[in-house]
Amino acid sequence: MQERIREFVLAALDEMNYDVSEVTGDTDLGPAGLDLESLALADLSVQVEDEFGVKFDLDEMETTALMTLDQFTADVARQVAAAPTASGSPA
Repeated sequence: MQERIREFVLAALDEMNYDVSEVTGDTDLGPAGLDLESLALADLSVQVEDEFGVKFDLDEMETTALMTLDQFTADVARQVAAAPTASGSPA
């Protein structure tokens, strides 16, 4: 699941015109790496929420900028695994 989330995040960032050609799992999402601004983080979060059925709190947005790609995708995977399974949701 984490690999699927990672692929989705990279595709979303690419569509948002971020250069992901040299991004690794250790790349920071914030200033030390991709340098995603708050609006870009919000956009990415909404896309991830819509795709995987998770929900981010506003407080989480600030900590997301401090995460690496692998930390972020692992966090999303944990939320997906903890979420109750809804019938008709995408697999």
